Amino acid sequence: MMNKLEMVKGFLHGGDYNPDQWLKRPDILQQDYQLMDQAHINTVTVGVFAWARLEPQEGVYDFDWLDEVFDKMNQRNGHVILATPSGARPRWMSQKYPEVNRVDSDGRRHTHGFRHNHCYSSPIYREKVREINTRLAERYGNNPALVLWHVSNEYSGECYCPLCQFNWRKWVKHKYQTLDALNDAWCMSVWSGLYSDWSQILPPSLLGDSKVHGMDLDWHQFVTDMTVDFFNQEIQPLKKLTPNIPVTTNFMAESLKEGQYTPLTGLDYGKFAKSLDIISWDSYPSWHNRYETTAETAMKTAYVHDQFWSLKQKPFLVMESTPSCVNWGQYNKAKQPGMHRLSSFQQIAHGSDSTLYFQIRQAQGNSEKYHGAVIGHDGKSDSRVFKDVQQYGQELQKIAEIKGASKHVRVAILFDWDSNWALNRGGGFGRPTRLGIQTLQKHYADFWKRDIACDIITSTMDFSKYDLLIAPMMYMVTPDMLARIQRFVEHGGTLVSSYFSGMVDSNDRVNLGGWPQSLQDVFGVEPQELDTLLPGEHYHVKFNQREYETTDYDQVLKANDAQVLGIYSDNFYAKTPAITKHQYGKGTAYYIGARLSSTFIQDFYDGIVQDLHLENQFVRHSNPVVSIQTRYKGAYAYHFVMNFSETEQEVEMQRASVDMLTNRSIAKQVRLGKYDVMVLKEKRRDMLD
Repeated sequence: MMNKLEMVKGFLHGGDYNPDQWLKRPDILQQDYQLMDQAHINTVTVGVFAWARLEPQEGVYDFDWLDEVFDKMNQRNGHVILATPSGARPRWMSQKYPEVNRVDSDGRRHTHGFRHNHCYSSPIYREKVREINTRLAERYGNNPALVLWHVSNEYSGECYCPLCQFNWRKWVKHKYQTLDALNDAWCMSVWSGLYSDWSQILPPSLLGDSKVHGMDLDWHQFVTDMTVDFFNQEIQPLKKLTPNIPVTTNFMAESLKEGQYTPLTGLDYGKFAKSLDIISWDSYPSWHNRYETTAETAMKTAYVHDQFWSLKQKPFLVMESTPSCVNWGQYNKAKQPGMHRLSSFQQIAHGSDSTLYFQIRQAQGNSEKYHGAVIGHDGKSDSRVFKDVQQYGQELQKIAEIKGASKHVRVAILFDWDSNWALNRGGGFGRPTRLGIQTLQKHYADFWKRDIACDIITSTMDFSKYDLLIAPMMYMVTPDMLARIQRFVEHGGTLVSSYFSGMVDSNDRVNLGGWPQSLQDVFGVEPQELDTLLPGEHYHVKFNQREYETTDYDQVLKANDAQVLGIYSDNFYAKTPAITKHQYGKGTAYYIGARLSSTFIQDFYDGIVQDLHLENQFVRHSNPVVSIQTRYKGAYAYHFVMNFSETEQEVEMQRASVDMLTNRSIAKQVRLGKYDVMVLKEKRRDMLD
């Protein structure tokens, strides 16, 4: 049976709307709906931080203003995404029940302020959340406009209060059962750290244990489990009273530093995703920066889109984006003309069924008053930003039939939250040069430039549907993961891995006795030593009669029965294997021993792409700054052709098609201006008579 969101025809276009900030200005509220109509906005997300308006005093409720929002949207045949308000509790609650306020790692209990600073363990907070969510579900559950529950907002953070410490000890005891098993798993014989009583277990902190790697890994897992447990309890009344309304919460991405954009790594979204009906996330890439090209920013944004698609391998929602600038950066640039349209179509191209903004009207005060919005402080409809949103809203209606479309993907990149936490926490080697996610993006970039779709999957997902599995820096491996990798290759899959793989077990303990035997069997090699290079230090690898420069890491390998494709040219490991290939069962496993350039990555994958026939069948010649992404629905393929450059670009297609945005026939040769987009429709080749 379809849920309410699946029954919506066309894409969701709109976003966060905060009428609770404007209740003293009915003239502004009236103007908002008129401007929404002009901007082709069909969806509002309401109530995200409105608890103090909904329940101004304990047990005293005011829903009149929210009733008005539903009435207005029903008059317009619009849609409401209703948030539960747990992301920012009312001040009276913090005052009356101080246990709801978080305690930081230094033992300080916070007072009321900001948002997302509640304790997930607090029974009082959980009960108050249940009460307000029940009232919202009872009042609006059957309202025709309601299509989705937006549960809380951007879950994050951790608490060290006595309640959380109790839950932490309970979690640890449940996992390890005995103190002996715990001491072994955390290697507590080091530095005389052995536990003799469960009461001695405290969270990792600079005030106590801060260098126990297994403890740190478990704490990350515990924080995820507590957050998911809170979420699952929060949605109980929603699921009971409104079973036809799906639930989501907005995941996040982060810029680790200049040039790095990745899904938030504080929580295991792979685990969290199992509790959501649909994935949603907040997309805020840094367009028009000075440290990379527009195409590079687009590639990293595409990577994040694809990772969120891959969590359920079905359409997701962009819950927040900006039509212009953000508010929190050191330098908050406005989008150049055309970039809003281009970046929004990129969302749809990679699997989103929405473009939603934070925010519809700019706030008048406080920390987000200059964040981009559809309606600016002047309230005018002739601003450049408003017209950009208006044009995009019109065009989104022209491609409404694509909503719900799927993707066909044959290449997967493996990302594991536990492995990433362990890799970044471990000692030794080069601390600033681990760059695990950045290395994945380097491999992803090559396929993005070739217009070959990729999934970014977790280690617990099914590998068998893919032809190529890319798993560089597979630092942590579990017995189950090893068995499934072995089975994938044995049954005909192609696997690529690299240095920093198979080094630790699931407790972040180094694997003794060398590399796991199953990896030696699959790859036909035995890693001997990992050399960490200093900044500016480089050596060389010969591959395919060309020489490539290495950086950061060179791994010394012993080839057992693997074929040597590349060798080191210099240093003490000169003339030893650097790149290998091994036939295992019906499949093939490649191992890359050194960190090499993007030029090498391209040359390396040339042969694999050809051997596996992975080429994009719609594109005759790819252009590295023009991205082509395809979604499929019924008998049709929809190709999004996007120019992520500041100059006119040309792409050659295999076949003629129709541009849905202009309703014009398009020849095989396509020319796109700066930041231009085409959405090309054709009959699917596999369905032609």
